[in-house]
Amino acid sequence: MPSTPYVITQSQARELLAQVDVPQILRKLFRDLAAGQAVQPAQQLVEFPQGAGDFINYLGVLAEDGVYGVKTSPYIVREQGPLVTAWTLLMSMQTGQPLLLCDAGELTTARTAATTAVAVDALAPLKARRLAIIGSGKVAQAHLHYVKDLRDWQSINLYSPSLNGKNPEALAQLKSLDPRLSLVDSCEAAIENADVIMLCTSSAGPVIDPSNLSKPALITSISTNAPRAHEVPPQSLDDMQVFCDYRQTTPGSAGEMLIAGEQHGWDKRSIVGDLPDLLSEKIQRPDYDRHVFFRSIGLGLEDIALANALYQLQR
Repeated sequence: MPSTPYVITQSQARELLAQVDVPQILRKLFRDLAAGQAVQPAQQLVEFPQGAGDFINYLGVLAEDGVYGVKTSPYIVREQGPLVTAWTLLMSMQTGQPLLLCDAGELTTARTAATTAVAVDALAPLKARRLAIIGSGKVAQAHLHYVKDLRDWQSINLYSPSLNGKNPEALAQLKSLDPRLSLVDSCEAAIENADVIMLCTSSAGPVIDPSNLSKPALITSISTNAPRAHEVPPQSLDDMQVFCDYRQTTPGSAGEMLIAGEQHGWDKRSIVGDLPDLLSEKIQRPDYDRHVFFRSIGLGLEDIALANALYQLQR
């Protein structure tokens, strides 16, 4: 076996990802985690000296596949604005040799969105018909791609403040993603009567307040690089049924969970379940007597699983 790993660029990763079933790969990963066939350590944050930035390492072991790996993502402070990159290294558990070094930009977008999609499929009411998306970037678009066929959506409303002043070509490209998609002028209009609300922003603070919603909904939220970033008010956790991608690690990284624990008496033991619980059917789909909140922080295992899928394609 060669000791020099395959190197996959961002454009190659995008092409290869189109050939694999990303949500299905993640479903297997979470079932492996439930069965003790995978290991997911906590994220590792390391700060550079003199405030020059930091990097986060996302680790993971997939024993059944015989691989482990790490995604490392630096946040580099520069005068012209911060630089964020990410690379995933895949290693063999049999030989100890590197197998793959992959630009993780496309992996990160795909696994973030597909993890939300897996959660929506497991948590959303089967009769959910109204979908709202807050955000319009690549991650938001990938969310739509992975969830558009999960329910019989009658309406899909998208709102993003960054759309103001966007050129007509960009708006037309968004509208072309799905014929049901409507671009609306306010967050309030997007989430009105929604059954599922996907928050896909890079905001450091709350994007919506669940207490203002007219009926119980599934609200999904993702991470961004800002310290303690959160897309819902931390105090709102006490009034919702809370789920996450992995209960062993998410409460230690998710901004609203950290703040809710420190300032509002929220207890991480109140988390109803995580994706390993849901996909191994240890817990059932929630009833909707109140809002359901799903929080993902992005797991190293997700990156490792996708990197392994691309490696198998390349062999």
